[in-house]
Amino acid sequence: MSELPRISIVTPSFNQGAFIQQTIESVLGQNYTNLEYIVIDGDSKDNSVDIIRKYRNDLSYWVSEPDRGQSHAINKGFAHATGEIYGWLNSDDRLEPGALEVVAHAFMNNPGTGAVVGHGRKINTAGKTVYYKKPDELTFERLCGWMNGGNFMQPSCFFRRSAWEVAGPLDEEIHIAMDVDLWLKMVKNVEFKKIDRLLSSAVAHEAAKTTALRNQMLVDCAIVVARAGGDRFVRRDLENMAERLTKYEKFHQRITRHPVIRLLKPLLPEKYKLRA
Repeated sequence: MSELPRISIVTPSFNQGAFIQQTIESVLGQNYTNLEYIVIDGDSKDNSVDIIRKYRNDLSYWVSEPDRGQSHAINKGFAHATGEIYGWLNSDDRLEPGALEVVAHAFMNNPGTGAVVGHGRKINTAGKTVYYKKPDELTFERLCGWMNGGNFMQPSCFFRRSAWEVAGPLDEEIHIAMDVDLWLKMVKNVEFKKIDRLLSSAVAHEAAKTTALRNQMLVDCAIVVARAGGDRFVRRDLENMAERLTKYEKFHQRITRHPVIRLLKPLLPEKYKLRA
């Protein structure tokens, strides 16, 4: 059997001591024979560095120093990478067992493919699945619809070094939808292929970017899609959002004007009172 290709995984991290150990162990626990694992910490002030140091002998490279944010950290990591296949795993994400070998064989069996995408899921802090996502059609047009529910989960996407060299590095001015920006550039130049396997899990918690900054994420997505040439898709999705908001406002007005609600309003705690 041919030698498995070298896979370079980058983990950017900042103050994620509650999660990073499980992230690191999910990568090292792959027992993948040709792994290059790089951790870029942004000068964390919690216990992150102590945890990273525990695994330093198994890491190809790690550093803890101030940076300009997540995009910069990922770019720094890939600047040290030497693999044929790249992927990044945030410090509150986890690879599923056997994921890297599945990815390696997908590339080996499809030499013309530049990126592969598997299933992804979100789990709560107890490990229960709260969201499961299979990739949609992997075309530029469908990727332009990212605002409308997303196309796939970033930790389940892996790409060739050559694809990164064409589409990267990440735009460091983008702090949330930097992955969407990269995929839109990449899909114009390389073939994306689906893998029918669960490859990663992301921990859903209040501090996670996609949870805490959801509205900013939508704005970021709109900007990068429009910039990539998907103006008509942004307009469509914004019009759909406006229609949903209009329906919600009308429903909210009907509720707040209902006589029963008006009767109960003085009895409700302040945080539960609906604003008319």
